[in-house]
Amino acid sequence: MTAYNVVRFRVKPGRDKEFIDMHRQAKTDFKGWRNGALVKTGDQSYCFVGEWDGFDSIVAARPGMIGMLDSFRDMLEDLGNGLGVTDPVSGETVLQLKTKAAPKSAKPKAKKAKEKAKKAAAKAARKPAKKKKTAAKKKAAKRRRR
Repeated sequence: MTAYNVVRFRVKPGRDKEFIDMHRQAKTDFKGWRNGALVKTGDQSYCFVGEWDGFDSIVAARPGMIGMLDSFRDMLEDLGNGLGVTDPVSGETVLQLKTKAAPKSAKPKAKKAKEKAKKAAAKAARKPAKKKKTAAKKKAAKRRRR
């Protein structure tokens, strides 16, 4: 089952760029690692969210993640309340939310109009063109009716 780890940080003044660069260069070749994101949540405040194949993958990767943290620990401020420089949490997914796709029959109006015009053009191409009567033929037809 999918699991996530979330870590909150506060970076020392003037160290934001360096902190972001360290994450950009970080090796994330942990077994079970899917992807992650570093989110700026305020002035000097960040949150890292990692997605994993399962909670066991997070547990197995903790020594490596702590090693990564040690590489930029000097850039972080203490969060207070006895937390230290990080506020980590992790756990298994209990609900996965996804965007609901529009029904297949619901097409944008512009696309429907384009399809309608295309069908009309195809239909017109199948019909033989009507011959236009010339002025002389119209006169001759008129004389015959008299």
